Amino acid sequence: MKRKIINVGELTWLLAIVLCSLSVCLSANSGFGVSMIVAPAYILYLKIVTLLPWFTFGMAEYCLQGMLLLVCCMVMKRFKWKYLLSFGTAILYGLCLDFWRLVFGSAIYDILWLRFFSCVAGMIIGSFSIALFLRSYLPQEAYELLVKELSIKTGANMHKVKWIYDISSLGAAILLMFLFFHQFSFEMIGIGTLIVTLLNTPLIAFWGRLIDRYASLNSAFPKFYQKYEELMD
Repeated sequence: MKRKIINVGELTWLLAIVLCSLSVCLSANSGFGVSMIVAPAYILYLKIVTLLPWFTFGMAEYCLQGMLLLVCCMVMKRFKWKYLLSFGTAILYGLCLDFWRLVFGSAIYDILWLRFFSCVAGMIIGSFSIALFLRSYLPQEAYELLVKELSIKTGANMHKVKWIYDISSLGAAILLMFLFFHQFSFEMIGIGTLIVTLLNTPLIAFWGRLIDRYASLNSAFPKFYQKYEELMD
């Protein structure tokens, strides 16, 4: 039996942010469409950047997530510290996304095989990063947090809430696409979006089993973990 990598909870959280932002960058550069969760922010970015050239994809992400957290506060009718910390995670994720966009560029690739590779790599890396996120005790992005809070508020099954949220995100993205660009674009919502929708959940489960088998994601700083849990309660 192989020895597990132990007490890497904080590293898991940081790695999840870095890899999740990388996956979004690769998906966008493929030109085959981004995931339905990211699509509203991506379309918002494509519109605003035509008016404000300094506006970035990462900015669009944490601005949208900030609005989602405000919605979360209104739905739950209270403020929780984890909402503010979740926004901090969103900002860090947005900065990482902008970094990857500088590294790989923001234009859609011209070479077909590179576009396919970018789409597949983005899907695989993205599902792995979400599996890491789900196993970290540190604050997640607003997307995952809102689903969890709505599930608690309504008493509904989390998978059902997630499904409704995903469909709502897709609907919002299509609405924004027609509102801003007056047309449907497969570069925004396309075959890549469909592939992610079909394969993301089983891929996350696959990566989750591997992570649980080879790593223990407990905190490397027990005292910090205890104080953090007390604050979150």
